[in-house]
Amino acid sequence: MSYFSDYTENLVLNWLLTTNSATRPTAWYVGLFTAAPSDTGGGTEVSGGSYARVATGTITVSGTATTATNAAAIEFAASSGSWGSIGWAAIFDASTSGNMLAWAPLTTARTINSGDVFRIPAGSLTVTLT
Repeated sequence: MSYFSDYTENLVLNWLLTTNSATRPTAWYVGLFTAAPSDTGGGTEVSGGSYARVATGTITVSGTATTATNAAAIEFAASSGSWGSIGWAAIFDASTSGNMLAWAPLTTARTINSGDVFRIPAGSLTVTLT
């Protein structure tokens, strides 16, 4: 299950229910966390050890328009140190700083040690509206 951040929820509500405009992101980046983020942000994003957020590439929406997924695999650079136990991922609108748009726990946490590569296969990063 994925969760929208308060930032994203405010964008949608402003666009849908007011005359305010909402600025749509032009790029999306995936970040990894060792402690859970929440709708308000927070959590502990990985840092050091050659870690950097990765651009998602193309995101596709299903025919029912309630689920969006990554069209291609997302691969992080090989770690040059321990990243710890990765239990959550989030989508951001910038490669550094920026706004968290959505987040979700991983199905299974994964410990990343030096030399390991974290990959999200095509179709495995899913954002769903329910």
